[in-house]
Amino acid sequence: MTTTLITNIGSLVTNDPALGEGPLGLLQDAALVLDGETVAWAGPATAAPAADHAVDAAGRAVIPGFVDSHSHLVFAGDRTAEFNARMSGQPYKAGGIRTTVAATRAASDAELSANVARYLREALAQGTTTFETKSGYGLTVEDEARALRIAAEHTDEVTYLGAHIVSPDYADDPAAYVDLVTGEMLDACAPHARWVDVFCEKGAFDGDQARAILTAGKAKGLHPRVHANQLSYGPGVQLAVELDAASADHCTHLTDADVDALASGNTVATLLPGAEFSTRAEWPNARRLLDAGVTVALSTDCNPGSSFTSSVPFCIALAVRDMGMTPDEALWSATAGGAAALRRTDVGRLAPGARADLTVLDAPSHVHLAYRPGVPLVTEVWRKGVRTV
Repeated sequence: MTTTLITNIGSLVTNDPALGEGPLGLLQDAALVLDGETVAWAGPATAAPAADHAVDAAGRAVIPGFVDSHSHLVFAGDRTAEFNARMSGQPYKAGGIRTTVAATRAASDAELSANVARYLREALAQGTTTFETKSGYGLTVEDEARALRIAAEHTDEVTYLGAHIVSPDYADDPAAYVDLVTGEMLDACAPHARWVDVFCEKGAFDGDQARAILTAGKAKGLHPRVHANQLSYGPGVQLAVELDAASADHCTHLTDADVDALASGNTVATLLPGAEFSTRAEWPNARRLLDAGVTVALSTDCNPGSSFTSSVPFCIALAVRDMGMTPDEALWSATAGGAAALRRTDVGRLAPGARADLTVLDAPSHVHLAYRPGVPLVTEVWRKGVRTV
């Protein structure tokens, strides 16, 4: 192992309040020491220990690598026509997923893997160093299992989403599809996944169906996460908290009881503003959640139908502009919040013992991510102690 000193950091976000100011653990005129794949030291540049190599950050800001805890990258095809129609006045509905299902089933393993790699390169170039991705565009035993095998080639954070919508093959018998998702399909998919997810929504799966799917997944060793309350009020959020899901994702339409449940449980509210941007839907009220004491994550929901962006900086700008978040809160939610949504403590922060995943911005402060929306500020990305961008 060799050590690397990154010095002359204008501002350093550690996400460790013991190291610096506020929840971000913010340090000015700072330095980091990396020891192999981990952070060995963080503090004032004037107190930095010696290292084998030194890198001058030239006064730039350094932040933890983004943790994108919600994406759908195993797919083929294109839904440009659907987006164009939506922007011309047609509403977004859950059923558009069927278009991607057909294209994904027709694609080869090599094509699907190449697509995942392409979008992950995009994300990495924009500062994302940890990412979750799901199945859900196959909806047969074979296609869901191969989607998870392909996803697992690219990330450890793999989610079984056979319950994305009722398969078109079972349109006349949703109960039989739930039996498949909780039976043969689950048996084939569980060895390749860490998580189980369900789209609990009108046009997808109701509360009873979602409970059966998540409970079956738990019995196979998969931990729940839930697409909850995106398009309408419903049981998804409270079901997520009841089953100790790691996250309830979307959280757009919430009652006071939903907010209270999230505040009293361990489930993270993962907000996905790219979906609201791309569907012209109502924005989630992040301020309401934060003021209630809910842990909030911010992610891209990268998918071909409702949020075709891999850019966490874009989502940060949206969250600050339209969801009531401060720049500090949005950055924390896109790093430490995402880690919490994956129940990880090794990523999303830059403190001794954490994985050495960091992003260098061509700016003096992380606030520029919202202050300069759309500008490519990420100038370096380090993952596991190695500069990759």
